[in-house]
Amino acid sequence: MSSNTISNTCANCGKGEESSINLKSCTACKLVKYCNRECQIAHRPQHKKECKKRAKELHDEALFTHPPPEEDCPICFLRMPSFGSGQVYMSCCGKVICQGCIHVADLRDEKSNRVCPFCRTRAPTSEKEMVERYKKRMDLNDATAIYNIGFFYADGIFGYHQNMAKALELWHRAGELDYSRAYYNIGNAYNTGIGVVVDKKKAWNYFELAAMGGNVKARHNLGALDQNKGNLDRALKHYMIAIEGGNKMSLENIKQLYEFKQAAKDDYTKALRLYQAYLDEVKCDHRDEAAAFNADWKYY
Repeated sequence: MSSNTISNTCANCGKGEESSINLKSCTACKLVKYCNRECQIAHRPQHKKECKKRAKELHDEALFTHPPPEEDCPICFLRMPSFGSGQVYMSCCGKVICQGCIHVADLRDEKSNRVCPFCRTRAPTSEKEMVERYKKRMDLNDATAIYNIGFFYADGIFGYHQNMAKALELWHRAGELDYSRAYYNIGNAYNTGIGVVVDKKKAWNYFELAAMGGNVKARHNLGALDQNKGNLDRALKHYMIAIEGGNKMSLENIKQLYEFKQAAKDDYTKALRLYQAYLDEVKCDHRDEAAAFNADWKYY
């Protein structure tokens, strides 16, 4: 079968759906259908090559589809900066707010009366109170809270004993709730052997999951991995998506590729324009002020 159109008959025995048989598509390639597992196993030798080819095509289509951007800041409605220090998670309401809006709220409110810019809940006055709020958010299946508590375990902070196994467990849970940073952290763990045995294949798989979820650091890593393998076309695709999401390291890598004549001038020009477009979207005077004041309320 060379067409991507799925037939309504079993690829092995030829029985059709009109025979009241519930045909099921091959889960890998979606190209053929079978009436049962026995037919699928019997047809496998004939189908294997085409199945792998189409499955890889489907995987790449999903991998290189531009993910939706992060939600805008719920206060100023501007695009959220991609770097972690540019945004703050609020343990009271579960909202993620840009540092610019946090900075404005800090200027407005006295430090002894600091409140959440979104829900106006008083900020926690101790680490213990903050952690209790995180636990309540975790009970509500809040992916960011689950991820952050995993981070507390990984670093052994805020009263949590360092426990990478527990951190990885929580990051898996957050990843299943579509929190892409969690999969990025798991990928890093397998890539470097932090809490697990080094497994480059698993690291690559988790970086792909994170990248498809919109994580620009994971996307940059995939570009670098493909560049090291000599897959420059794939590397450029990854870098361009990462740059569009605000990753400056990918821009630097394309610059180097251009300088070594491994990328065209048009590629570098496009990369520069993408990064400038990102900067224009996230630029805000209040965010610049927050950076100048070195305001970094990572945990709130």
